[in-house]
Amino acid sequence: MAYGYEINELAKEESWRMFRIIGEFVEGFDKLSGIEPAVTIYGSSRLAVDDELYAETEEIAYRLGQLGFSIVTGGGPGVMEAANKGALKAGVTSVGLNISLPEEQACNAYSTRSITFNHFFTRKVMLVKYAVAFVIMPGGLGTLDELTEVLNLMQTHKIKPFPVVLYDSEFWKGFLDWLRNPVLSRKFISEGDFDLLRVLDRPDEVVETIQRWYVGHEVIGRKALLR
Repeated sequence: MAYGYEINELAKEESWRMFRIIGEFVEGFDKLSGIEPAVTIYGSSRLAVDDELYAETEEIAYRLGQLGFSIVTGGGPGVMEAANKGALKAGVTSVGLNISLPEEQACNAYSTRSITFNHFFTRKVMLVKYAVAFVIMPGGLGTLDELTEVLNLMQTHKIKPFPVVLYDSEFWKGFLDWLRNPVLSRKFISEGDFDLLRVLDRPDEVVETIQRWYVGHEVIGRKALLR
């Protein structure tokens, strides 16, 4: 299969692409206005429906939805589908931010607001912009990319230091061990960077952690929530 390597093929004379990028931002801002507060849930698109993690993801999204949080995902299958399904069941806004890929990723059927992006970086902005917390379920390279970008945005004060939940301590153990040694031991990060992370193993822990943080940090009365 022949692929079009979009970034490599950008040229000065293709400035029209900039208008397409601006258009994606405008569409995103228009369609997602008013969804706050939201929680963005990341994770593998390859997760099977009969996997226990699928049910746990759905439960997390459902229970967060019951508290009034909108749920934002990448709009595809697997973890994203489970999260959107839980949000839809809870009756809250279920956002799917899909991406156009050579091997087409269809948007799952549980999104009530859906946008398909051509550029990863505009999609990434939208995944982050409206969230007051991030739940990182097990996943592969895409999930790892999203996790590290969220952490870097917080580390560099580009977004507020919202809770970043790593779900399934056993899955993330190797990553956390690597962060401590050699990354922390060589002073490539600071001990305080670990304050951004919460490592949890049960849906109720995730919901309670986000609920407690939101009540403690958000301005009371900005939106009726967490009854």
